Amino acid sequence: MFSAKFKPALLGVALPLLSTLTVFVPMALRAAEVPKSQERAANLARMKAETLNGGLTKYRTAACMHQLGGGTCMVRASTDGYRFQFLGGTPGWETMKRKATVETQIMVSPDGTKVDQVIYNGVPR
Repeated sequence: MFSAKFKPALLGVALPLLSTLTVFVPMALRAAEVPKSQERAANLARMKAETLNGGLTKYRTAACMHQLGGGTCMVRASTDGYRFQFLGGTPGWETMKRKATVETQIMVSPDGTKVDQVIYNGVPR
């Protein structure tokens, strides 16, 4: 493509341009906006649902549970903790546009370290 004598010259032009590049990150995606306790709580809630429903070979949570802090699946944060409500189903259910087979609601402690209550884990309502 380019001969060897031109590659250093191209890098000399490209690197300074890259250093001035500004990346736009929406507010909703900035890690500073989600407390570490919420991140831990979402991971714990997702793993609990996976265990309750037969493991990863049989069950996957909705995509929102794989977003930072549980995304839209985190429906309530209070002094009581974090409440998550989400759907799930067989592996690939969302990408194949299948209906969810499970709805789960889980309450996790305010520090995100323990599941306080499985409120619901059953047929989607």
